[in-house]
Amino acid sequence: MWRGRWRTAGSALVRVIVVWAVSTLTMLALAGILPDFRLRAGDGDSITQIGLTAAWGAGAFGLLSALVWPVLVRALLLVPALVLGLLVFFLNGSLLLIALSLIPAGRGEVAPETAVVVAAVMSAVASATSTALAVRDDGAYRRRLHRLADRRRRRQGRAAGPRRGAAPPGLVFLQLDGVGYEALHRAAEGALMPTVRDWLDGSHRIAPWRTDWSSQTGASQLGILHGSNFDVPAFRWYEKDTGEVVVCNRPTSAAELQRRAVERTGDGGLLTLDGASRGNLFSGGADQLALVLSVSARRGRANRSRAGYFAYFSDPANAVRTALSFVAEVGREIGQSVRARMRGDRPRVSRGGLYPLIRAFATVVERDVVVAAVIGDMFAGRAAVYADLVAYDEVAHHSGPEGRDTDRVLARLDRSLALIARVAEHAPREYRIVLLSDHGQSPGETFLGRYGLTLKDLVRAGCGLPVSRRAGGTRSGAEARAAVLAALHRPVEEGEEAHPEPGSDPVVLASGNLGLISFPEVPGRASREWIERAHPALLATLANHPGVGFVLVDGVVLGPGGTAARLDVPGEAEEFLASFGPGAARAVRRTDSFPHVADIMVNSAYDPRTGAVHAFEEQIGSHGGLGGEQGHPFLMWPTGLSDPGADLVGAEAVHAVLRRWLREADGPQVPVGPGAAARPAGGRAQDPRPEGDTGGTFPPAGVPARDEIR
Repeated sequence: MWRGRWRTAGSALVRVIVVWAVSTLTMLALAGILPDFRLRAGDGDSITQIGLTAAWGAGAFGLLSALVWPVLVRALLLVPALVLGLLVFFLNGSLLLIALSLIPAGRGEVAPETAVVVAAVMSAVASATSTALAVRDDGAYRRRLHRLADRRRRRQGRAAGPRRGAAPPGLVFLQLDGVGYEALHRAAEGALMPTVRDWLDGSHRIAPWRTDWSSQTGASQLGILHGSNFDVPAFRWYEKDTGEVVVCNRPTSAAELQRRAVERTGDGGLLTLDGASRGNLFSGGADQLALVLSVSARRGRANRSRAGYFAYFSDPANAVRTALSFVAEVGREIGQSVRARMRGDRPRVSRGGLYPLIRAFATVVERDVVVAAVIGDMFAGRAAVYADLVAYDEVAHHSGPEGRDTDRVLARLDRSLALIARVAEHAPREYRIVLLSDHGQSPGETFLGRYGLTLKDLVRAGCGLPVSRRAGGTRSGAEARAAVLAALHRPVEEGEEAHPEPGSDPVVLASGNLGLISFPEVPGRASREWIERAHPALLATLANHPGVGFVLVDGVVLGPGGTAARLDVPGEAEEFLASFGPGAARAVRRTDSFPHVADIMVNSAYDPRTGAVHAFEEQIGSHGGLGGEQGHPFLMWPTGLSDPGADLVGAEAVHAVLRRWLREADGPQVPVGPGAAARPAGGRAQDPRPEGDTGGTFPPAGVPARDEIR
């Protein structure tokens, strides 16, 4: 026992010495390169004296960083996240100035602006060296993780849990926002995502599932995390009883939707038992939160979601790496946008203004913070973690679902998955990683770009109201923009957009290729008879427009040429909506039953040959309604878990599957259905696949995929 302790102490001492030596060499190199940084009192100092000065300065800087830095970041936790990221550099430079002032005989001297650069480089080098040494020593790495997990459990008032192997397996649910089943297929087959490819070749299986009519993160994630997305007809909708527009990515709206779901189900959510929610719109009932929108409107200590920033920025090297990647991503987006304009790519939307910064936040800052939080959760041995990575969804809205832009994002997401998988090997308990998405993306030119007017213009024309001569675009409602504003403590879509002024003008809202029209002066849902009497030309104008696929009004689906199908007549809607895919009529019928369904619901036209739709927002990759890949996300699970079944329809059904998997991990394994294979005493199901079944791998080209939905 004593020999093992001495060996551990010796290994730790060697790592400290090596990191100190590397930091010293880094400081010497920077002093030789930067003109405003010196490590000697005069020209007479020897090389030995300069080396000792560098060693003293590096040691003092390392000690101050270890002792003072966590306290500084915790004190600044209420500062907006992006401001905190910038302050990191100045605070780090200040620590270096203090460290140099402690060198005897005044040998250390640096200009304040140079100190920021020197501190950033030294922090990054020291962190990289320390990480490399720790990872190479698997035994030390494991012991460090166990100590960290035990320390966190004691801090939370719990007894230290059992070591790895004794605790039941934990589950990590990683949501790749907006990545559809076919998009993942192409990325894995095309070697963009080798980690996913390896999982599918061995440890995992995959199946598509079908979203509700509202194929967007708000509806899907609310259903997945809280078991109910009832009365969520779109990404944004007008509620007549309150006179407000509910927007899924507005913090106050997200909090209210979560409250309604909890009230309807009587359950806190998927993550109520030792769970963590990272980067999501909703908490799922988790106690550990980071970048969760439904709690981001809170101020002060009640906003535990901001703790994720502390966990990440407590290491200044993280801020350095993220800042450099952020700047590189902004430059990459500007370059890609310029090249797209020069090539004359079509379709195309505007990518100027603040969008490069928003994209960089989604693809770099939010990704880094969320991945770091998930790694911390596995270190702590938490039972269930659900994290959303929004990078692909944000880029696909503006660049399209396919192409170089999104390919690079998928490749970087795959590297994040590989990192999480490597960390799971050293966690204090076994982890099973489940990969899933909330919806897909359908390509297509925007409604405005194709027809020269917005849906609002078309509605006003059908109502006989004045139409602006200059058509303006509808602002995109992507999740990343809300995350940026929440990080800056700024409101999301407040003012007139949240509280339309009372009057007789219809309220027209867009949710991808799904449009919603409400008449505020009519209490409750307007009947078809009232609409035709008040605005005789409106329904015909909408239903006959070439950019509109179908219109729902008062339980009736309308199409071009006066065609109609009643939802309460068996088979009528199924035949009418067949081109939109299996289950379209069921999805429309369910939404028609919602208390807050709009007076008129408009789904854009859909081309089954190309998979294209027309978004009513400024997005060339969109989701929110029916048509194409947007309605076919995926669910990928380890083979040690039970099969989710062949008819997975709706986010609430996905919630039930994830619930079952949590029970399987935490308790005895039992057959889950009449077709389930018997399980041995060890608790793992026998593989029911016939010999030669490729499991989770995608079928070869030309062979139709097994439809897990039908």
